[in-house]
Amino acid sequence: MDISTDFIRQLAHVAAAETLPRFRSQGTVDNKLAGGFDPVTEADQEAERVIRALINARFPDHGILGEEHGSENLSSRYVWIIDPIDGTRAFISGVPVWGTLVGLTVDGDAVAGLMSQPFTGELYYANASGSHYEGPGGPRKLATRKTTQLSEAILFTTTPSLFQGDMRSNYDDLERQVRLARYGTDCYAFAMLAAGNIDIVTDPGLKPYDIVALIPIIEKAGGVITTFDGRPAEQGGDILAAATPELHAAAMTSLRG
Repeated sequence: MDISTDFIRQLAHVAAAETLPRFRSQGTVDNKLAGGFDPVTEADQEAERVIRALINARFPDHGILGEEHGSENLSSRYVWIIDPIDGTRAFISGVPVWGTLVGLTVDGDAVAGLMSQPFTGELYYANASGSHYEGPGGPRKLATRKTTQLSEAILFTTTPSLFQGDMRSNYDDLERQVRLARYGTDCYAFAMLAAGNIDIVTDPGLKPYDIVALIPIIEKAGGVITTFDGRPAEQGGDILAAATPELHAAAMTSLRG
């Protein structure tokens, strides 16, 4: 099943109408996690609501799994996975590296997806026509870099503190081998990998709604994305994405210890 570029743009547009007016507005932030901090805002909830409404109107027989409003009709072959604001911590901090993620799976495989960053006016998306960018500088097809050596690679992760126990020492070993490591950009880092600006992104403990939309964007741009043990990334978990198969294999060796 193909998803048209026009429908992808519509999804990004309706979400932006809810997120942008609330960005840097000092709105209320609620906490979903007892004993910790897992923020959610009105922007998260309202953006998911309008995304779900648009999908239900166009594809009433499809399933939906969303971070904020749960699941419906998951027995369908076609399931949409929604994270209305990936990077809510960045959102409430006023930093424009959050994004709206919407992905489509068919029989469990991610086939289309979008990452929209409306404050910067950027849309990264993938469908049957490939992996694409629209925004400042004009539209273009996305392609990963051809980096194959860790010593030449730029690495991103949300924060090394997410790597616990032996996993942390393995991550530190990987970071020592790369040219440059940077932190804190959530879904934006995966988009930068697909766009050919960086080479490796790794984050442990992701949920399906954190990653499904990004899988086809990366794969159709030439990259590789799996769990640390080489399984498909659609169910989330400990995720590694890299610009080339060779680089992915080298990073995997470090992360496995």
